[in-house]
Amino acid sequence: MNGSAAIDIRDLHVRRGRNEVLHGIDVQVPSGSITGLLGPSGCGKTTLMRCVVGTQIVESGTVTVLGSPAGSVSLRSRVGYVTQSPSVYADLTVRKNVAYFAALYGQPSSAVTEAVDAVGLTRFATQKAADLSGGQLGRVSLACALVARPEILVLDEPTVGLDPLLRVELWERFEELAAAGTTLLVSSHVMDEAEHCASLLLMRDGYVLAQVSPGGLREQTGETSLEDAFLNLIRASHVGSEN
Repeated sequence: MNGSAAIDIRDLHVRRGRNEVLHGIDVQVPSGSITGLLGPSGCGKTTLMRCVVGTQIVESGTVTVLGSPAGSVSLRSRVGYVTQSPSVYADLTVRKNVAYFAALYGQPSSAVTEAVDAVGLTRFATQKAADLSGGQLGRVSLACALVARPEILVLDEPTVGLDPLLRVELWERFEELAAAGTTLLVSSHVMDEAEHCASLLLMRDGYVLAQVSPGGLREQTGETSLEDAFLNLIRASHVGSEN
């Protein structure tokens, strides 16, 4: 996997004050696929993603993205990041929000239309962001990231607050992007979303417990439900730490 890794993380430690929040993370994210970052709230998913996009101070270890140190100037247009809180201008329409970011990255107007269409907001393109629902705002943020046509897309719980149909539609968009060669790192605390991922990074208390495919996780734990399989993995890790 290392030869084709879009993201390569080695012995990563992150500390906040006196508390270490990431403990020696070793992870490689393969190119052109969807990797799910899963675990309960507070387990370190967002901190790890911030390390990947270069906005988190790290204590030690390395984070290499597309062959360069995370946060390098050369990566600014190659890595898209969508946070949990929508990052849009409330007084601008959907299209103007996306057009603003297209201008920043030197993309044509056709890229704006493509990005708005990709997140299913075509009929809302002329509405101001202030008039949209929370779920729609999240999709505007995604369109603003997509318009740069990044090689890597980092998404922090993008389906929170969406109804089941919109969640399904959004995952279909992610699968289309991966099929076209984009690398996606997508966090979630909803285990049923793991089914959409080629690879899973399962986190707990600042540790990566496993990097495995959904099928591999079932085989490893003997469980058919991915949620039960993850719980099985957590129990096994606790037993191991006590011995």
